[in-house]
Amino acid sequence: MKPVTKNEEVKIIMVKHYRIGLDEKYEVTKKWSLNDLQMIDGKEADTDNPFFDLHFKKVYSLEAYSCASKYAFARTVNKLNHAYLKKDLQIVNFDSTYINDDSIWSSNNKDCLVLMRICFYVFNLVCLSLCPLPL
Repeated sequence: MKPVTKNEEVKIIMVKHYRIGLDEKYEVTKKWSLNDLQMIDGKEADTDNPFFDLHFKKVYSLEAYSCASKYAFARTVNKLNHAYLKKDLQIVNFDSTYINDDSIWSSNNKDCLVLMRICFYVFNLVCLSLCPLPL
């Protein structure tokens, strides 16, 4: 593996993972330049789904392993863009709380923060459902 330097083009590489018996295989299916990426569309910010679109000259509809991995991908691409290109990359239909480093929830382990926020909402719903209603 060769590290990216400031003088080299940053690539986004899509790898397909599959198993044949006990063997795991990886196959490179697509390669794009980060500079050609115009937008990442998370499709629905309010739902827990792994689907998103990458907008180049053509739109590619993709499915991540999980919603958390979709957000991890968007954060990584966003950081690479800021480090190497500093262009105006649109990231839409994502909860910006988990994409941007300047948010109050910012940390090195944002996937745990997504889970923590979901647990917080569930806890509030349980508490509200246990409250007696005035008669």
